[in-house]
Amino acid sequence: MTPIHDYAAIGDGRTVALVGRDGSIDWLCWPRFDSPSLFGALLDARGGAWRLAPAAASRVTRRYVDKTNVLETRFDTDTGTLVVTDLMPVASEEDKHRLLLPDHEILRAGTCVGGEVDVEMRFSPRPHYGRRPDRVRDAGPHGIRVEMGAGLLVLRSDLPLEITADGEVRGRARLRTGDTAYASLTFADDGPAVLPPLGEWSRAAIARSVAWWQDWASRLRYEGPRREMVVRSALALKLLVYAPSGAVVAAPTTSLPERVGGDLNWDYRFCWLRDAAFTVRALFALGCAPEAQGFVDWLLHATRLTQPELRILYDVYGNAPADERILEGFAGYQGSQPVRIGNASAGQRQLDVYGEVIDAVAHFVGAGGTLDRETRRALCAFGEYVCRHWQEPDEGIWEPRSGAAHNTHSRVLCWTALDRLLQLHAHGHLDRAPAAQFLEHRERIRREVETRAWHPGLGSYVAQLDGDRLDATLLLLPWYGFEDAGSERMHGTYARVREALGAGEGLLYRYRTEDSPGEGAFGICSFWGAEHLALGGGTPEEARDVFEGLCGYANDVGLFAEEIDPATGKALGNFPQAFTHVGLISAAVSLARRLEGAPPLDRRPSPPEPEADQPEGHR
Repeated sequence: MTPIHDYAAIGDGRTVALVGRDGSIDWLCWPRFDSPSLFGALLDARGGAWRLAPAAASRVTRRYVDKTNVLETRFDTDTGTLVVTDLMPVASEEDKHRLLLPDHEILRAGTCVGGEVDVEMRFSPRPHYGRRPDRVRDAGPHGIRVEMGAGLLVLRSDLPLEITADGEVRGRARLRTGDTAYASLTFADDGPAVLPPLGEWSRAAIARSVAWWQDWASRLRYEGPRREMVVRSALALKLLVYAPSGAVVAAPTTSLPERVGGDLNWDYRFCWLRDAAFTVRALFALGCAPEAQGFVDWLLHATRLTQPELRILYDVYGNAPADERILEGFAGYQGSQPVRIGNASAGQRQLDVYGEVIDAVAHFVGAGGTLDRETRRALCAFGEYVCRHWQEPDEGIWEPRSGAAHNTHSRVLCWTALDRLLQLHAHGHLDRAPAAQFLEHRERIRREVETRAWHPGLGSYVAQLDGDRLDATLLLLPWYGFEDAGSERMHGTYARVREALGAGEGLLYRYRTEDSPGEGAFGICSFWGAEHLALGGGTPEEARDVFEGLCGYANDVGLFAEEIDPATGKALGNFPQAFTHVGLISAAVSLARRLEGAPPLDRRPSPPEPEADQPEGHR
């Protein structure tokens, strides 16, 4: 089975496909991130795949075309060299309508750039997680067609294709220098598809997509250390934005294990509110205002449905996902069972989400956004909910299935919620907010955290009130403005966290408990450590060294999973993971400002003076 580390991602703002170094697309859910899989070999060899590569053994290198999500894989064989270009074509809305482009397409192009190469294609669709029989038929000049209930797949190629007895489609041809073989897979779910010819049209689609991605990347605002990694992280994050709604999914995969062979396998194809503040700040910091504003709009829409209570996660349209269930019959990645669809944490209670949502809105307003009357009422209702419930236990940011506790991080995020509401009120954006109530509870939370979450014997903040366990979220106290990174308390906390959770070379576990042996170091937690140093918890040189070292754990095309195996440096968990790439961007921005001698980005952004009421929207 292909290592997680050996995949690359292509996408179009609707879904993502994973392409292995061997030229096989082993994961694809169509038409959107949380749809059932069409190719699921990532989780079971029988789950379906689509491979385009030399028939002979080869040496493999690959890259993304500069500042794009267009993948090029180079196969060097004994007789010649083949370069396979993989992408989901993207274009401007004007071009989509003018050219009548397919709504969903994967385009593959194999070009012989030297000598001659026998090229082989094997196409094995297995719709609906391999549980729905696929009906494959040859439609002659109209391609190979696969019926998928309400949808229709069409595979076309200038390779000669044949259907085997078991329903696999195979093609093979010898390419010589300068020859290119194209393959296009389209999916139509709401009407007949327009299928343009291959050849020149395909070349134009690749060029159009490269130009679209490069135009988007050219607007990124960052000139600090490891710019290429920041740009790649931004491009990875853009892949995880569901364009029709603005939602950002945590990852495009399900059940890739945090502990190989274990049961820490979760479905991450949804949008978590806990990611909101990190994601919005990272997007605004890079100049990605449309994506940041789109995500905030999605947040405000999704949370309206359950106000003042907030769910933990939502689907890309702001609805509750289906109940978690076990996918019977899938072997799991390297035998890691169970394979899950849906995520039961949707039913948990996590008080930290109030701080994350309100902090995201505060960053939005600080960047010039405005709030309509309904949103202002909702924010005040969130604050009043926090005042009523902040003293209660919850499951917290890591979503353990062992019950609720009095988590320090949740308390700090309740403090953050009230703090940001008071800022918005002070600047006239929440003129009817019960400010005295918010101020009283904010200060009560601070006193409780400073006394019950501080362990004098350890000289450190701790993960739960009156406890002694450490957690990487403690490094976020300066991030939210609760503590100064250079304070004596934070120096002690960072030292204890590094001692207890350090995994070598800058890596950090999120926590260490009896349930965590075998789990990898957590990507975003490791970048929190680098950012803590950049915010004043260490010297600029220390921060840069840690940040540079962490960047080295990316795979060969610059992507990160959720976790990193400290023993091998390889990826664990769902992939690619938005949270890790957001952490990299945030740490890079803070480090760049520290090296420039500029003050850190304000953890508590001061909103501009309010404009007149905006009854029609958020901007």
